[in-house]
Amino acid sequence: MNALLAEFLGTAGLLIVVVGSGIMGESLSQGNAAIALLANSLATGAGLYALIQTFGHISGAHFNPAVSFIEWLWKKLKTKDLILYISVQILGAIVGVILTHAMFGQRLLQFSTHDRGGFRFLLSEVIATLGLILVIGLSGKKNVEKTPAAVATYITAAYWCTSSTSFANPAVTIARSFTDTFSGILWTGVPSFIAAQFLGVGLSWLCLRLTAKR
Repeated sequence: MNALLAEFLGTAGLLIVVVGSGIMGESLSQGNAAIALLANSLATGAGLYALIQTFGHISGAHFNPAVSFIEWLWKKLKTKDLILYISVQILGAIVGVILTHAMFGQRLLQFSTHDRGGFRFLLSEVIATLGLILVIGLSGKKNVEKTPAAVATYITAAYWCTSSTSFANPAVTIARSFTDTFSGILWTGVPSFIAAQFLGVGLSWLCLRLTAKR
């Protein structure tokens, strides 16, 4: 239960950071999308680092069904725990979005109209998720304490070098379909984004098997 609560709180916190910084960045940037994205990416990286440091020793700080799934493939997570982890991650992500709307005085439940369809976005999600899992799998081989910083800085960079702005997280993808703000995604794009993310997981598993024998 401690691990599940940590995953719930951590994923909710992650979505508060992602959606809240998107709203604030867009509000203060006066229409400058580059400044809004800069604020969004820096806040997300900083928040992710803090959340991993806070909850990592309790649950592993997955906050991401893709990460939990690769941990299951590595036999570090039982099937029952995988299902529970994914369930609380999705629930926590949605709760985080609703709380963010409440803090910014917005309608609590929204449906995004931000269309992120197209092959280029799906390719971006494959690459973004592939990179994330490789960072998680390899960055801590010599010093596991450096993994939080590696993951946080990777996500910050991936915001800028992928056209999808690196969702790389099925729970985040689902939750962001419930916000019609800067970070939202039209619900019709959610299934294909999630499929692309799990394709990235599969490719990363193959790469890790070849390079690190995991």
